Amino acid sequence: AGWSSARWLLVPGVGPARAAALAAAFELGRRAAERSPGGDAIRGPEDVLAHVRDLPRARKEHFVVLLLNARHEMQARETVSIGSLNASIVHPREVFQPAILHSAASVVLVHNHPSGDPEPSEEDLSITRRLVQVGELVGIAVLDHVIVAARGVVSLRSRQLL
Repeated sequence: AGWSSARWLLVPGVGPARAAALAAAFELGRRAAERSPGGDAIRGPEDVLAHVRDLPRARKEHFVVLLLNARHEMQARETVSIGSLNASIVHPREVFQPAILHSAASVVLVHNHPSGDPEPSEEDLSITRRLVQVGELVGIAVLDHVIVAARGVVSLRSRQLL
């Protein structure tokens, strides 16, 4: 399932069109399997992880916002920024624009650390504080900021850093 189109071409009888179709079919299957139902309420970091299973393996830093209704049910997932190996530029405007457009009651911030270490950096804490302040101004609560990595998950709410 993880083969590229080039790898499929090595199989006798598989041409470029069939190789591309096979690679695309497996990618669609992987995405469908990772997608969890949107109606489940998010109560903690374990629930968040179910919606971002692709992030711990990402090679670049992704900053994602989960948009929730008043019952804390996920309505949408928006990728706000894709950065480099160890940095992602995040501006409050990009975080709250989809939240406002979707009429979200609250949001959960999520980003990955491609290094594998989920410990929050000072920059992570700083942007979180800024986003919480902006959320208070626009009336959209920031419920948590979850950092996912290959070696674990850190919830800033659980650590009382939010």
